[in-house]
Amino acid sequence: MKIIGVTGGIGSGKSAVSAILRDLGAAVVDADVIARNVTSSTGKAYDELVCHFGNDIVGENGEIDRQKLADIVFSDKAMLDALNSITHKHIAEKLQDTVELLKSAGKWDVIVLDVPIPIEKGFIDLADEIWVVTAEKETRIKRVMERSGYTYEEVTDRMDSQPREDEYLRLANEMIKNDGSIEELEQAVVKLFLNKKQEWQR
Repeated sequence: MKIIGVTGGIGSGKSAVSAILRDLGAAVVDADVIARNVTSSTGKAYDELVCHFGNDIVGENGEIDRQKLADIVFSDKAMLDALNSITHKHIAEKLQDTVELLKSAGKWDVIVLDVPIPIEKGFIDLADEIWVVTAEKETRIKRVMERSGYTYEEVTDRMDSQPREDEYLRLANEMIKNDGSIEELEQAVVKLFLNKKQEWQR
C-alpha cells in the first residue's frame, strides 16, 4: 500500500492528475469534498465558523454561503488564518479516518490524497510521496477564470492566499509540469505512475 499526496496551487491541474490516477486504479481522497462536508450545516466546523465570522455568512438555506465567506477571507490574511485554523484540524481528522477505512477495505494498492494546501497533519505525515503539479501563473489564471467565472483579481487573490510555488516544490518527491494539453498531462502521469509501481515492487 502506497499513499501519494498530490498538491499544487489553484489552476495547476492537481485534480486532473488525481482523476488520471483514479482511472489507473488508485483510490482518491479529495480534500475539497471533505472541506465542504466539515463546513456544511451538519459538519464539525460549522458552529465554529458561524461563531467567528457571524450569521451574515449563512445563506437562506441554513448553509454557509461560500462566496460570502470567500469575499471575507481572501481580502484579509487574519481572517484567512482564522478560517484555516478552524477548518484544517477537522479536514485532517477526516482525511486520516478516510485513509484508515480505505486501508482496512484492502481493495487498493495506491491511495491518492488530493489536497490544495499541504498541511502537515493529515497530508504530509500520511503520504509516502508528494507529487506537486505546477503550471505557469498566467496559464493557471486563465484556467480558473474559464472554469469558475472569477475575475482576474479574484483568481490572483486566491493564488496569493496559497503557498508560493517554491514552498510547494520544497515538499516534492516528484514534479509534474502541466502547461500543455490534457493528453500530454495524461501521458506524463501514466508514465510516472507505471515507473513508480515498478520501483515499489522491487
